[in-house]
Amino acid sequence: MPMQRSTGVYFEVHGQGYPLVLAFPMMASHMPEDPSGQALRGYLDRLTDRYRVLVMDYPDQGPDMGRSRRIPPRELTAQRVCEDLLDVADAANFQRFIWWGFSWGGVCGLQLASRSDRVAALVCGGWPPLGGQYADMLRATRTVAANPPPDLPDLVDQYVTFYESVQGWPESEMVKGIKCPRMTFAGSKDEVEVGGIIVRVAPTIREHRAELEQQGWYVTEIPGRDHSVYLDPEIVVPAVRPFLEGL
Repeated sequence: MPMQRSTGVYFEVHGQGYPLVLAFPMMASHMPEDPSGQALRGYLDRLTDRYRVLVMDYPDQGPDMGRSRRIPPRELTAQRVCEDLLDVADAANFQRFIWWGFSWGGVCGLQLASRSDRVAALVCGGWPPLGGQYADMLRATRTVAANPPPDLPDLVDQYVTFYESVQGWPESEMVKGIKCPRMTFAGSKDEVEVGGIIVRVAPTIREHRAELEQQGWYVTEIPGRDHSVYLDPEIVVPAVRPFLEGL
């Protein structure tokens, strides 16, 4: 079982072709949202014909939910995340790669693509590249961390650390500086409640669509779907493949 030595991140590589990192919320190990692994298999079945797909257990999701070494919650800054992800890419011999993340994985993709030229193309799903509610997410994760679910006693703390670390991130400047091919997508009904705060994913992408397209973003909306759309690769992959095949 491959593991990045210094970080202890478990990862797997499937298929042949151009390197593609299929990131959070997809995991190498089964997730509560996908206990049978059906969603992951659906992505791999639809991508490994043309891409060498890396999946990993990152970040830690708690006992019995992954095979990676635990990261102390206070260490999960955006800088640490980007360093860990590049270390995993090194271990997999992915010199340059497509990054495909959704929700928090989309947030990480923006951070990584704005810090490293190793991101050859960026798919940022389930999060708006412009107008991101970073301050709201910090408040929301602090609220959840103060009363965590009983099965995740301390894991929310790592997201508090992460969102603390991106307060003041100059979003407009950094996003404008991302020059690799880039795509954002969401379900048309993607609004999600976190810690009592409504995160307006689809409406925010809609509000910034003209500006994003002017900057060169490929923007698409999946009709009638909400934040859970990532669990349906039979819908998501056909929405993203035209962008990938145009690279």
